[in-house]
Amino acid sequence: MLVLILIILVIGAIAGWLAGVITQGGGFGFLADAALGIIGAFVGSFIFGLMGVATYGLIGGIIKATIGAVVVLALVHALRGRPTV
Repeated sequence: MLVLILIILVIGAIAGWLAGVITQGGGFGFLADAALGIIGAFVGSFIFGLMGVATYGLIGGIIKATIGAVVVLALVHALRGRPTV
């Protein structure tokens, strides 16, 4: 159980960092980006589920979480009135 939580946190941190890089410096710092990455993993899973796309393994999880985190960052920036990407 502890290993699974650690894996989720690592994937979220990587995805949040990647989303901050993709949005050209639009991140909020490492801890906030990691939290957005974890939220993005859920958003990405939902989006991929709607499209009927499955991902497998660590790389697939990171890709899915990163796409979700970019969407979450875009929504946060839109609500705050800051441009993104």
